[in-house]
Amino acid sequence: MSETIFTKIINREIPADIIYEDDLALAFKDINPQAPVHFLVIPKKVIPTINAIEPEDREIVGHLYTVAAKIAQEMEFAEDGYRAVMNCNEHGGQTVYHIHLHVLAGKPMGWPPYTEKLKV
Repeated sequence: MSETIFTKIINREIPADIIYEDDLALAFKDINPQAPVHFLVIPKKVIPTINAIEPEDREIVGHLYTVAAKIAQEMEFAEDGYRAVMNCNEHGGQTVYHIHLHVLAGKPMGWPPYTEKLKV
């Protein structure tokens, strides 16, 4: 498998606005944010797609969500809520083939009639 932009970020070959790092994961701000808060949480282990997750990857994948929740608490948007989503393959919107959890916050998100009701 060829090296991705995320591998280069992990290896510090290209810069990123890193907001969290530990032995298993790295989180950094998305370069094309879709919400006032938009960052990615990635595993340091290369797993190309959700379809490639193996049973032994359970801890790593679960850890991505605990990192997202920790950052949400630290950045003080956990109570308001946020979206955490992982895309899979081309039709799912995946553009980098190294799994990554998108975390979006800072505005109401959801189905348009729901968000319209919030404006009333």
